[in-house]
Amino acid sequence: MTRRLDVINLGDPAQRLKPGMPSACESGGCGGGPEPLIPPPPSFGEVRVNGVDIEPEAIAQEIQHHPAPDAETAWVEAARALAVRELLLQEAQRLGIEAESETDEAGRTEAEDDALVRALIEQEVHPEKPGEKECSRYYEANVARFRTPDLFEAAHILIEPEGMDEAAWATAEEQARAIAAKVGDDANAFAEAARTLSQCPSARQDGSLGQIRRGEMVPSVQEGIEALAQATTGREPVRSRFGWHVLRLHRRIEGQTLPFEVVRDKIADMLEARSWTLEASRYVVALAARGQVEGVIIEGPSG
Repeated sequence: MTRRLDVINLGDPAQRLKPGMPSACESGGCGGGPEPLIPPPPSFGEVRVNGVDIEPEAIAQEIQHHPAPDAETAWVEAARALAVRELLLQEAQRLGIEAESETDEAGRTEAEDDALVRALIEQEVHPEKPGEKECSRYYEANVARFRTPDLFEAAHILIEPEGMDEAAWATAEEQARAIAAKVGDDANAFAEAARTLSQCPSARQDGSLGQIRRGEMVPSVQEGIEALAQATTGREPVRSRFGWHVLRLHRRIEGQTLPFEVVRDKIADMLEARSWTLEASRYVVALAARGQVEGVIIEGPSG
């Protein structure tokens, strides 16, 4: 299994900046344009790993890989990532590790430093492999996560208002109500009305929306569909930003809970990945504790 350093969780990045360092706003680094959040390097102090400086320019370039809500957090995340990388490279060199660069499916060759970090992690980090009992316990505690989604086979007739004023919306609503009352629960009547009256491209398919999952439709339409009994048409049209919808639920397909045997391997992979992330985090924190890291704080996840 290929391991990625960037999934290591080392705690809340907002807490890793040393006290006393000014924020981006305090140092005048906030900008109002669409440019990346790259504050002036000197405002965040020096970052050093066992006497090796992490250059401000390198941190500024790294920021693009660390989206954050503000410049300060982005800077700290980028600085921390480079500090962790430097720690690992120094340890790989100390241990005399050699590594051959790998090529991915797209034909891109791994950088030499990336190969060294990968080889070091593979050699030094050994997560526990989850057993059958551990996987089973996880399944029982999270069984709802292994349920297939409910599906709703539905259709609609869309009546768009002829203007944006309330009078136009009221006229469209009146038309939608009349259609709902006329077609009732008759599937054939609904299909004919959809073909002739609906202003949605689905009219060509008798108004069919296909099999939809929760969250795939605008909330008002989704709620309206789910409120219907199977094989019925809603008598109350539903409004969305597109217009008024006459809704019909053809069929509700209940989700099914997948048996443990089907998902066992996926659970095992997930638990092993979680264990690897935790062990890799601990390994990096131990390296930092044995060395001297200045400018950022590297600490493990709480708990």
